[in-house]
Amino acid sequence: MAYNHIFARARRRLTRFAGRFARAERGATAVEFALVFMPFLMLVFALIELALVYMVSLLLENAVIDVGRTIRTGEVQTNGGTAATFKAAVCNKIGPIGAMSCDSALQLDVRTYADYSASASSASATDAVPTNMQWNPGTAGSIVLVRAYYTWPLISPLMQTGFQKANGRWIVYAATAFTNEPYDQ
Repeated sequence: MAYNHIFARARRRLTRFAGRFARAERGATAVEFALVFMPFLMLVFALIELALVYMVSLLLENAVIDVGRTIRTGEVQTNGGTAATFKAAVCNKIGPIGAMSCDSALQLDVRTYADYSASASSASATDAVPTNMQWNPGTAGSIVLVRAYYTWPLISPLMQTGFQKANGRWIVYAATAFTNEPYDQ
């Protein structure tokens, strides 16, 4: 019987303590902040990284179109341009954000086709970078497809789980197709 009395008294103390704890409001804001801070911070970093990925995507697309014009006008062909000089020109156009690792992250594929329907079927973006890159800027009147693949490393865990495509990297893809101008006349 003595044990029942001890348990009853402990139960009353515990009930009083739980009641005081439930009514206390000091530090509630700090606890709420601690619960919300980490998911909020992960979301902010994921948004910043997503913005960087899309900015690099836009920069790469503009660079491919701008530098691709040197093929279209025959400047690359008449001046003895190579795949390396074309790649360097694209890297220079991307700017400081994408150019940090452009030499190793960027791969270019320049091919000629008989007609636009053949180039359209091969211009679809994939989840992986093709392994058979070519350098064929063509001659005057050739239909040329320029494709660029830039592998961007993903840092935030939220982006890695949701948008991972190739070993923790996002593949940024840009392409342009055109008919070379009659530059040799």
